[in-house]
Amino acid sequence: MAFRKQISEILETQVLFANADKEKLTKKRWQEILRCKEDFLKDPSADPSQFSCMDKDVAASWIRSRKLGVNPHKVVTIPSEDQLAKLRGKHQQLIEITHEQIGAFKDQMIASGYLFYLFDKSGMILCHEGVWSEDQVAESGSRIGILANEENEGTTAHGLCFHLKRPVQLIGPENYCIPLQNRIASAAPILDDDGEVSAAVVILSPPLINDLEDNRINDLYIHTLALISSVATSIEVKNKLLNHRGNYEAARNKATKLNEELQKAKDKMSSAHESLTASFAFIDEGMIAVDCKGQILQINNEAIKIFKVRPEEIGNRNLSEFLSTDSAIMRRAEKGEGFTIDECVKVGNIKACPYRISVRPILNQYTKKLDVVILKFVNCEKLTNQQNNRMGRAACYKFEDILGESMAIKSTIIQARRFAESPENILLIGESGTGKELFAHSIHNTCRPTGPFMAVNCAALPRELVGSELFGYEGGSFTGAERCGKSGKIEQADGGTLFLDEIGDMPLEHQAILLRTLQDKRVMRIGGSRYKEVDFRLVAATNKDLLQMVEEKTFREDLYYRISVLGVFIPPLRERVKDISFLSKVFIHDYCQRQNWHEPQLSPETENIITKYKWPGNVRQLQNAIHHAINTASGDLIEPANLPHYILQDSAPATDGNGSLFNRAATQTLDLKTIEKEAIETALQRANNCIPTAAEMVGLSRSTLYRKLKDYNIFVS
Repeated sequence: MAFRKQISEILETQVLFANADKEKLTKKRWQEILRCKEDFLKDPSADPSQFSCMDKDVAASWIRSRKLGVNPHKVVTIPSEDQLAKLRGKHQQLIEITHEQIGAFKDQMIASGYLFYLFDKSGMILCHEGVWSEDQVAESGSRIGILANEENEGTTAHGLCFHLKRPVQLIGPENYCIPLQNRIASAAPILDDDGEVSAAVVILSPPLINDLEDNRINDLYIHTLALISSVATSIEVKNKLLNHRGNYEAARNKATKLNEELQKAKDKMSSAHESLTASFAFIDEGMIAVDCKGQILQINNEAIKIFKVRPEEIGNRNLSEFLSTDSAIMRRAEKGEGFTIDECVKVGNIKACPYRISVRPILNQYTKKLDVVILKFVNCEKLTNQQNNRMGRAACYKFEDILGESMAIKSTIIQARRFAESPENILLIGESGTGKELFAHSIHNTCRPTGPFMAVNCAALPRELVGSELFGYEGGSFTGAERCGKSGKIEQADGGTLFLDEIGDMPLEHQAILLRTLQDKRVMRIGGSRYKEVDFRLVAATNKDLLQMVEEKTFREDLYYRISVLGVFIPPLRERVKDISFLSKVFIHDYCQRQNWHEPQLSPETENIITKYKWPGNVRQLQNAIHHAINTASGDLIEPANLPHYILQDSAPATDGNGSLFNRAATQTLDLKTIEKEAIETALQRANNCIPTAAEMVGLSRSTLYRKLKDYNIFVS
């Protein structure tokens, strides 16, 4: 009963809104419709739709009724008993439900002079409650079996209800049949399982000819449609429930089988979860599983170290906390295709570190929507030198990250900022360790921050792989090529920046192809037959004298002028003496904060030594020396003894006639190559020709040191 009452209240509200556009029902409007009806029946050419008081659907039904030849004064006859029994048998369940649903108010309805009807979709009366007064129709008693459709009785509320598939209310004269023109008829449809109208229920008000007061008319007008709509909904719901009851056992068996399948699926999921946990534990790289919202579901020990989370926090942390706000990982994962991307991971106040992230989305097999994402994190610094230099990495740095207080570095930053706004190619010139890649990152993040940043170290690539890495290749182009081919770094840099580090080491045969690509802004893969348009900003870097290489015919002159439209010279650390102490303190702070150690201070003697040292490895060498000093210091001060021994030896007076490079007279001038060569020779001598130790002394990587040994014809036994 509470459910029926709630439905009634909802439908009453809907009906009130549905009738909001109708005029208030008054005696005047009733009489206007009545006059229109009389004129229409007298004049065959009259069009009732022209009258403002007429509803257009009612007017259209009047016209159809007249064309069908319906007699408005005649009551239709009852069909044969056989036909009636057949139709009532077909709808027996609906009839019984109707009697049950109206039982609560049937007696009160009849006593108040209302009539109730149930019609099937053909217009036949299946159920009738209430008594017609003898002055209305010749017959009295039940009207069950009457076929009261539009062909027989003309315009009726239930007829329009079937036609319009919604509740309908007709006031007095709107009914085509004259015996009904003093009653208000309210009809509501009953829908089947397919949403089609299968029946309708109707309430007819008592005759209003002697009681035509505005207030009473409006009460009947508003509330009867709400009541009949509520009754129709109640009958409809009960009818559908009974129709479905016959399938209950089958549904229950199906549900039992489904529960068994769900239990099996649950067991499989549990097993899969345990397998995933075990698999994660045996993987050296950081592995996490997140849901479609990025919430962390599973994490292995290596990932716990990366993100610095506690095991009990799993489930309460989100992947977005550790990525930049513009990260596209989850958006791309929704497409359902695996991919690899380089992004920076930031944990707390620690400086962001670049990671190569392999992403594998898992879609729900039924909805095809994102369910789980598996991510593998590999620290770019832990990759091999060859792989690390051959792959493009995320540009993590901006100009604000380049530190220094000297005028030399400040003016360089200002110049690079200005050049970054230009679309022209930029050549960064500077010794190893001066921060050329930081400038390349900063230029990219100024001019094309949303595009890819592809970095290639030309010196680290084997000569035979330079072409395939830069320009890509088609499948089957050479032995060992991927079957589907592979895009090159130039193609991958489309829309972003291509950073060619150590461009002076690019083989001559590939320089001509690069020149053509820069001129035409299009690239052809090795083994390909068509060009692809590319839009990228070139930033090149070198520590060599390219003009001298042009004179020596080891570097193309036309390519040199193409890449050096804008040149930025990055000063070596020895020309930025003011920055040595400043950077040392920054390195101490960052390193100790990362390790959660107490920060030692530089003693005056130590600061004096590092300020006078020439730093052939520049900022990189200074950083390595400071890290060495922090790890060897035992108190609150970094003393000279904590510095690498080669710095102390270079700072001591010369003991032989020849002297080392840094013990020569301060007034003696040496070119850059001489300084670098003698620094390497000194490091080798003090390291007993141990390449790794010598490389650490001068702040160079081993591969770079090997190359410089070859350039300077230095032989190591």
